[in-house]
Amino acid sequence: MRAATAAAALAAGAVLLALLGPGSGAADPAPAQAARTAQGQPNVVVIMSDDQTVDEMRFMPATERLIGGAGATFTDSVVNWPLCCPARATFLTGQYAHNHRVRGNAPPQGGFEQLNIDRTLPVWLQRAGYWTGYVGKFLNGYESSDVGVPPGWSDWHGSKLTYWYYGYKLLEAGRTVTYGSADEDPDDPRDPGSYSTDVFTDKAVDAIAARAPSEQPFFLSVNYLAPHEGAPNGGRCGGAAKPAPRHAGLLDEEPLPLPPSFNEEDVADKPRQIRKLEPMTPEQIEHTTTVYRCRAESLLAIDEGVERIVEQLRDTGELRNTIVVYTSDNGFFHGEHRLSGGKNRVYEEAVRVPLLMRGPGIPRGTEVGDQVVNADLAPTIVDAAGAKAGLPPDGVSLLPFAGHPDRLHGREVLIEQDTPELDNGNPRGTEYQAVRTNRYKFVRYWDDQVELYDLRRDPYELDNLRRDPDYGAVKRALSERLERIGDCAGKSCRTKPAMKLKLSDPVRRDGVRCHKPGDLTARVKRPGEDPSDSLVRASFRVDGSPSGTVRSAPFARKLNSRLLRERRKPLIEVDAELLDGRILTLHERVRACR
Repeated sequence: MRAATAAAALAAGAVLLALLGPGSGAADPAPAQAARTAQGQPNVVVIMSDDQTVDEMRFMPATERLIGGAGATFTDSVVNWPLCCPARATFLTGQYAHNHRVRGNAPPQGGFEQLNIDRTLPVWLQRAGYWTGYVGKFLNGYESSDVGVPPGWSDWHGSKLTYWYYGYKLLEAGRTVTYGSADEDPDDPRDPGSYSTDVFTDKAVDAIAARAPSEQPFFLSVNYLAPHEGAPNGGRCGGAAKPAPRHAGLLDEEPLPLPPSFNEEDVADKPRQIRKLEPMTPEQIEHTTTVYRCRAESLLAIDEGVERIVEQLRDTGELRNTIVVYTSDNGFFHGEHRLSGGKNRVYEEAVRVPLLMRGPGIPRGTEVGDQVVNADLAPTIVDAAGAKAGLPPDGVSLLPFAGHPDRLHGREVLIEQDTPELDNGNPRGTEYQAVRTNRYKFVRYWDDQVELYDLRRDPYELDNLRRDPDYGAVKRALSERLERIGDCAGKSCRTKPAMKLKLSDPVRRDGVRCHKPGDLTARVKRPGEDPSDSLVRASFRVDGSPSGTVRSAPFARKLNSRLLRERRKPLIEVDAELLDGRILTLHERVRACR
């Protein structure tokens, strides 16, 4: 019944758009409303891997096709704290780690016990009428806690022995169930039927089948261990991720990626904990290559799992009314900057993660280039569900981002790590806070070391600009932004630059106010005297076509008259870039005189 109603609503919307036509001037529906108009509240399925890099999505073609190709791919998605437990707590709360207080994987400052489990996403969704289900890895420390099913979950299959691909334990129906044997030979080609990725997929597929006949919307969180390291140890992959038996050895010839940052030759400008690292030896590179191949092979089963989940949604008639999200908790190093493994550091390989999303109201095949953060996921789901968050979010809903993928929102994102954590045998990462904008990353360590990278010119973070006089003003502006966002909460984490788009006055023609195509000038009204808000560039567009760039005051441009004449109600857009690298798209639709 739900699917039939959804299909009818979508078809009616398509007919309406066809009748109105692209030049009708009809207002676009609010993205959250579009996500709900198909048929009430959408279902939501969130699929999360563990320690997966953006590059490793190339081993998941089905996921890219079925989620990204059928929806949106967020190409600049980062996490606030690149470590398992803080990142997952951010997903459950929509808050940065300094606000939800899970500051690490283990006590006394981190772990499951630090999270207020009564104020999380599933609780809010239950209050909004949702059935909620959980499968797989949960927060570090939950395994040893006395807590059974955390608040907010209608159905629970959470891990009580996590980092095992065989012989793991799930809490189900009030009892702990062991799957497979810890003595399993990871190199045995025979499938024992207990490989964790496959079991988690089975449970997700079964949950969808069970809930589909109900009119109640559902939220399902599926959390795979791969490609994180895991036991049983030994065999070809050692302590690294274990592929499913059917995939073992399939990528045994896959070369290790060698980006410019791999085994970085000159680290003299890096913090001292990186400067202390010797170049990787051939033996270390060989080991890292093996780890990379095992991780890649472990993702093949997740890719199959995503395909099975999407097919089950389709077969049960739920797909068109379901938001499906694929992401990871953090990234991972494979030799970049001489780091042979681990995460928990400020560099792009650790903080950037895959993020793909499909569902009602999300255009197919969209690429969103603006930066987003994992604190945005909970607000997005709350927005789509019409729920009410029980905490002030530090993130924002991503539905408007998907609806208008070319627009930039003037964002600055906080990356933080303020407790020492062991990092896969590499030196401890000195605690830091960083602000990341559309262009720059500025890092301040607690021992006053500083890093500054121009990500537009140096995406591999090879050249620390902290002492470059040409970037002195940029450094000062970013330092001020970090002071402001470093202890932000709620609204203060979401502040946009104060700029406006001003157009030359219209004329009245035949009783209608309109703009003469040859005389329309657009100008960016700059903010006050705040040096961190200094405007450095304004790029103008008319209905998506470039109409010039200005790099000095007064940041005004007479717009292309030919482009204005081609459409009756053209959309004027300006990408306004500030000194600190934030970019805000200003936009206004106008009526052109005929």
